[in-house]
Amino acid sequence: MKKVIFTEFGGPEVLQLVDAEDPHAGPGQVRIAVRAAGVNPFDWRVREGQVLGAHPTTLPSGVGLDAAGVVDEVGEGVTDVEVGDRVFGEGLNTYAEFAVMTVWARMPEGLAFEEAAGYPSVVETALRLIREVGVRSGETLLVSGASGGVGSAVVQIARERGITVIGTAGAANQDYLRGLGAIATTYGEGWAGRVRELGQVDAALDLAGSGVIPELVELTGDPLKVLSIADLGAPEFGVRFSGVAGSVPDALAEASDLISRGKLHIPVEKSYTLADAATAHVDSHAGHTRGRRVIVI
Repeated sequence: MKKVIFTEFGGPEVLQLVDAEDPHAGPGQVRIAVRAAGVNPFDWRVREGQVLGAHPTTLPSGVGLDAAGVVDEVGEGVTDVEVGDRVFGEGLNTYAEFAVMTVWARMPEGLAFEEAAGYPSVVETALRLIREVGVRSGETLLVSGASGGVGSAVVQIARERGITVIGTAGAANQDYLRGLGAIATTYGEGWAGRVRELGQVDAALDLAGSGVIPELVELTGDPLKVLSIADLGAPEFGVRFSGVAGSVPDALAEASDLISRGKLHIPVEKSYTLADAATAHVDSHAGHTRGRRVIVI
């Protein structure tokens, strides 16, 4: 099978497309024929060697966490799916033609593989952030960098829970955010003043890591009301950095429910081939995403 790997930590140029042996499902696992794999910032952070403490990586290593595809091998003890089922979830080295999945759920009816691959980690992160920042129905949540995958999920899930969302994004993504139900404003010079004019902020999320932590603390009035997934320097300001995943099975169940009820849709901004994995990482690192990026096999 074809698989993307890296043999040393570094920039996107270290990614290689190689022929590899097919993986096999162990106990409590399934193997899928991958139809699409989600492209996440986590992927290039692992490739750069940024997250070795929480996620030790042995070289050579594969790439990828999220995927959607068709079950073609079922491990011992698995009873909820069978060969031929369409599933999405998290697995091991999903930038490949076949991948072993550790957490999965059946795909909602009518959902394409390309779109399904973009949900698992994104929805888990969004649910975790909303829970950890403690924002409740009737309050206002500020989301810095709201147009990407996590931001798109946060906006829609928060709105479904009765939370008002102010989202910052580039000028080109203002209508997109409004379509998701957010009060949109641009980032850049004077952004904090523009947010202040929109009303009181009860909690804030930093999803872009663009050096806005001091302003988020000022707008909320309390560093404990601010959470970041993108700025490792956040604790210097008393702000928590959220990097430990919550329950992926719960996230898949909630994603399936919201998608089935028409309450969650994250568009795929661009798709890539396995051979274009390095370009996908460059684009993901650059940000300014509207929705998700995925690799289609």
